[in-house]
Amino acid sequence: MKFFRHEEIEVKPITTITSRYSSDTYWVDFWRHRELVLFLAWRDLVARYKQTVVGVAWTILKPLTSLLVYTFIFGRVAGLPSHGVPYILLVLTGLMPWLLFSTVFNSASESLVSNAHLVAKVYFPRLIIPVSSVALSVVDHLVAFGLMAVLMLWYGVIPGWQILLLPFVMLLAVLAALGIGLVVAVFNAQFRDFRQLIPFAMQLGVFVSPVGYATSLLPEKWRIMYAFNPVVGIIDSFRWCILGKSELIYPPSILFTLIFVAVTMVVGINTFRRHEADIADVM
Repeated sequence: MKFFRHEEIEVKPITTITSRYSSDTYWVDFWRHRELVLFLAWRDLVARYKQTVVGVAWTILKPLTSLLVYTFIFGRVAGLPSHGVPYILLVLTGLMPWLLFSTVFNSASESLVSNAHLVAKVYFPRLIIPVSSVALSVVDHLVAFGLMAVLMLWYGVIPGWQILLLPFVMLLAVLAALGIGLVVAVFNAQFRDFRQLIPFAMQLGVFVSPVGYATSLLPEKWRIMYAFNPVVGIIDSFRWCILGKSELIYPPSILFTLIFVAVTMVVGINTFRRHEADIADVM
């Protein structure tokens, strides 16, 4: 008869290593690194305006050049109506929110690739990078308001009480672009050829958005479909805040823009956080 000796086996706890920034304290960690947001934003501003010949004039020359081209094409050549306002102001109030949306989107989508050295070496919530990239676009947009102020004084256009809602409209433009930019930033980090599609999308977007014309120019049966473009609500609201013309605004487009911003921000943040731990490995 064989006797078996019973031995107790010690079971050791299993330690799982995860990124602490994917835990429930993510937003606490984000707040602790808030100074990094300001530092990266300041770095971008210094890099943009340091050692430039004309400084902030470049920020005005870009919308001014586009303004003259669109005014000539849509106003002089096509002869589109301006709804009782100077056509150059109609175009400018469409161009400025579009430039804000497009520059925020471009900055956010390229932010991870542009800061690959930080992503690979320093540990912090990666969401800080695309968020900080927004600051430069907002500052450029505020500088461009100087051009609008000059033209409004020249044509004697005085905004009404609606101007008080303009910061909210600008916030919508930033959030709409940032939500999409977070998703595209992840794709850019994983597939570098994906970034080649961005300039094409931006060139197409300016023509399917009411930059050089008012939404009311479209037939009524097409406006509701046209309103599914989230930039339409942003541009219409921006025009209404500056020019105060009720015929320049289409309420369904604003409703869709609000829904779009809420959905894309949730999807964008969740997508970014889901892939955040793998970003450094693929950069």
